[in-house]
Amino acid sequence: MKKRIYVIGDVHGELDMLQCAIDKIEADGGADAKVVFLGDYVDRGAQSKEVIEFLIEGLSVGKNWLCLLGNHDRMFSLFMQDSPQADVRLPRQYTWLHDRIGGKETLASYGINAGDGDHFRDAHKRARATVPEAHLKFLESLEYFHQEDDFLFVHAGIRPGIPFKQQDKNDLVWIRGEFLESKKPHPWLVVHGHTPVEAARHYGNRVCLDTGSGYGRQLTCAVFEGADCWLLTDGGRTPLLPEPLD
Repeated sequence: MKKRIYVIGDVHGELDMLQCAIDKIEADGGADAKVVFLGDYVDRGAQSKEVIEFLIEGLSVGKNWLCLLGNHDRMFSLFMQDSPQADVRLPRQYTWLHDRIGGKETLASYGINAGDGDHFRDAHKRARATVPEAHLKFLESLEYFHQEDDFLFVHAGIRPGIPFKQQDKNDLVWIRGEFLESKKPHPWLVVHGHTPVEAARHYGNRVCLDTGSGYGRQLTCAVFEGADCWLLTDGGRTPLLPEPLD
């Protein structure tokens, strides 16, 4: 039997969608199915706290889940340091609490109203007093990537042509341009999220599973067996076929 791996795209605080995705996976592969989460559990959606609690609970009871780090998870973790930090890849005029990022929605899920008039450090002080230590440890435990057989699972992607040991971790959670534009085969099929698409796509050298749950669209889950890939839908499996490389 071919090894079977299930993958869930960017969640962005959408607990109901996440629970539905897990239900589809367990209906297809059972309660012990191996699931890789591609990161971005927080921001934009209303239930970031509850999403983290759901993942912690699943891991605590021995679910075969592997949770990767997304750039939004890293921004949350950096904000929660003793001295709040901004991610090095954020534009200088942005912080995690910028309206375009989603940190305010994450804090709201913990009961913290970080309004427009709030000072960054005031919001940080209240967050430090409120966010459970277990949630911070969860964020710190997240892996940047997972490589298995012919697959590389990573939040954003890789820099093409660079040996993996020389890859910049910042690229693994932030890269877009060079990675998305590359038509050349990689050493693995790269399965990623981070860059929203209208529907999941298999580009031949990579598969993007971020379908915009953080913007009111769907959360996508897929299953890989050998070289084959399917999307899991309400009606069962739908083949996700590779597009030809140029």
